[in-house]
Amino acid sequence: MALTSDLRVVSLPAQDVVYSALVAQGLGQADLEQFTSSTQVQAGSPRPGATRRPRPPKLYRMAEVVAYSGLSRQTVHNYTSMGLLREADRTGGGHRLYDESVFQRLDDVAEMRKDGKSIVEIREHFAPRNDTGA
Repeated sequence: MALTSDLRVVSLPAQDVVYSALVAQGLGQADLEQFTSSTQVQAGSPRPGATRRPRPPKLYRMAEVVAYSGLSRQTVHNYTSMGLLREADRTGGGHRLYDESVFQRLDDVAEMRKDGKSIVEIREHFAPRNDTGA
């Protein structure tokens, strides 16, 4: 038997894999039908008894924010420095990370700029309110 370097990775539905295993064991069509009717095979489902953990929120690096928003790196940096954008976290290396809300905020800023608002007015609009009631 000669080995070839003609290996391919293929993705098969879970039922095809089960069928291949049953055929390899010499089981017939009746055995296969009995197995598939009594067994639920679902790809991507958690294993029995396992609990799903909540998925952590996606954080975006500066380059991703720039790529998805169409703004320049300097504009995103300036908006962050002015307080229009808030970084959600930083990497171990000190890179800024933004959460998904940054894209809505950038859309809001762009809309306000289109309406003729100055950066100062936009910053005041997004500034936290200090309503102490005094």
